Amino acid sequence: MKLKYPYIILMALMWVATSCKKDTYDAPKITLKGRLVYNGESVNVEYDRVPLELYQPGFGKTGAITGTFAQDGSYSMLLFSGNYKLIIPNGQGPFRWNESTSTNRRDTLNVNVTGDQTLDLTVTPYYLIKNPQLTVNNKAVTAAFGINKIITDANARNIERVTLYVNKTQFVSGGPNYNIATTDLAGSAITDLNSITLTTTVPTITPTQNYVFARIGLKIEGIEDMIFSSVQKLQL
Repeated sequence: MKLKYPYIILMALMWVATSCKKDTYDAPKITLKGRLVYNGESVNVEYDRVPLELYQPGFGKTGAITGTFAQDGSYSMLLFSGNYKLIIPNGQGPFRWNESTSTNRRDTLNVNVTGDQTLDLTVTPYYLIKNPQLTVNNKAVTAAFGINKIITDANARNIERVTLYVNKTQFVSGGPNYNIATTDLAGSAITDLNSITLTTTVPTITPTQNYVFARIGLKIEGIEDMIFSSVQKLQL
């Protein structure tokens, strides 16, 4: 049967209208945000490296809604209202969080999302960097700091190394493009956890700028993610 041209146009318009209707669901608008904390203090991590996952049981979506933490340990996600289960995947992060000793897996956190909400996540880091003092003298950046060992029971781990990172932007870590100068000290070479000093030299920066950003990272044996001090801006 031969279709008339106006009929084809009508059918096409109806298909477009139907397709548009399917694609016009409201986007998630509720903000869930917070930070990693220990005794009220922010736990600093590497940018976009430590993941968190949200699941909404019974919603028809079996996969996780995923996000990551910023350098200062903060996170922010847009969600629909509903009940969620939040988890930091097992083996992720330089800390322990509600681990279940019977299963060696981290417990989930139930979250009821009905409006914008701030939810801090309490964790127990293996170590914290204390009293970091970063200074510059003729392009030499020096970090003086101490280390607090937080986990001291059977779950304790040794320090693999500490590193001073310097970068030309505020993203500072060991990742690609996140440092222009570094210096390391092996954990076995640390003689006093209360007094550690690291120094590195800022190379020539193109285009020229009269400031850099720096922070200290601590690598724990057997843990992929590092714990950090906060980022500091330094004038050259």
